[in-house]
Parts: sequence; C-alpha cells; structure tokens
Amino acid sequence: MTEQYVQQPEVTSDDRLWALLAYLLSPIVPVIILLMEEKKNRPFLKAHNIQALVWGVVGWAISTLLAPVAFIGCIIGIVYLIITIMWALKANKGEYVEIPVITNFVKQQGWA
Repeated sequence: MTEQYVQQPEVTSDDRLWALLAYLLSPIVPVIILLMEEKKNRPFLKAHNIQALVWGVVGWAISTLLAPVAFIGCIIGIVYLIITIMWALKANKGEYVEIPVITNFVKQQGWA
C-alpha cells in the first residue's frame, strides 16, 4: 500500500512537521502551504501537500454523502481517521506516502 523511500538529506524537521499537519488538518493546511512561497516548492512538501489536499477533499465529500447513514458513516469516518494518522506519521518520519489512486492522479496532472 505504501512505498518507503530513503530520507533525503534536504528534508528538514520543519518540512516533516508541515507534511504531518497537511494530512491531519486537510484541506486547510495544504491550502495554507500553497500560499507560502518558501514552502510550496520544497520537493518533500510538494509531494505530500497535494496528496493531502486531494485526500482531504475526497474524505470530506465521502463523509458528507454518508452522514445520513449513521452506522456506515461512523465506520467510514473512523477508518478514514486511522489511515490519515498512519500516513501523517509516515510523513513525519520523512517517508513518502503512496496513496493508491490519488498519488497516480496527482503525478499524472503534474501537481507533484
């Protein structure tokens, strides 16, 4: 499900923290990162930021659609939260995250 890469020397602890926050507080933090000139072009942040933004938008859309179905909405919400935390922790370790459909979409669009 995820690919592990060797941590690059130019990845700073600040980059890792912003990547963690991008996943946990998506879609708000990824938009903030896109507005920060010094952050948006950092390779590590660029790879994680757009993925986190798309993941957050997809998560919000699915949550909104499934909210009326209480049980299924809660289960999906819990699974979404657990997966998001796992990816955020990987990003904080300096690893790249491969989100099954979203990563390929983001790369094909040239966003990352």
